[in-house]
Amino acid sequence: MKKSDGKWFLTQFKKTIYHYQMIDHGDTVVVGLSGGQDSGVLLYLLDWFRRISPVSFNLHAIYIDLGLEADLSPLHRLAGDLKVPLQVEETVIAPIVFKRRKEKNPCSLCANLRRGALNQAARKLGTGPVKVALGHHLDDAIETFLLNLIYTGQMGTFKPSLYLDRTAVTTIRPLIQLPGETIAALSRREQLPVLANPCPVSGQTCRQEMKELVEELSYRYPTFREKFHAALRNSNLWKSN
Repeated sequence: MKKSDGKWFLTQFKKTIYHYQMIDHGDTVVVGLSGGQDSGVLLYLLDWFRRISPVSFNLHAIYIDLGLEADLSPLHRLAGDLKVPLQVEETVIAPIVFKRRKEKNPCSLCANLRRGALNQAARKLGTGPVKVALGHHLDDAIETFLLNLIYTGQMGTFKPSLYLDRTAVTTIRPLIQLPGETIAALSRREQLPVLANPCPVSGQTCRQEMKELVEELSYRYPTFREKFHAALRNSNLWKSN
């Protein structure tokens, strides 16, 4: 990260971490590295943050192998360049979801199993506070809100920071206030590796419908993301737990 890159998104990234008290001295921060552009950017920015921040913390990455074929060499190169230890956690999540359970709507079960595997693996990496960092950004928060509203009749989305009693792990989302287009642009500019999504239902999910809905609303109402962001900041949905 060059000095000339002191753009607003870097300030927003730092502000998010500090405002929600996401990272403290001595923490073990574990990035859930999925191979997508969001988690790649998150690892890149957290590495930048640990180099310029007065907060001293340990940074790791974990890739949850679902049991689908994927070439992980680009992720190993990225982690090596950043000097971040990368652990590959092998699972049988894909066979459970698609073969044993044959889920018609597999995303929820898959996400729960992946989250459980990631938290369990992360907990083993640190003796002190463990923070699992996920690459969710502002568009993801909006899409999740719309998913809950349309399909369950509830108003809710994920929090920037949430402590999980059962696993003694805190989930943090440092990208939560940045729009998806900013993440995509940074990923392209820094030529960060993006793996092809091996999921057999990729692009055919309810979340994909919400992505398209957000794009349509943003086209019709150019300040849609900005106004939704303000609404989330001012609501109880993003209050500290």
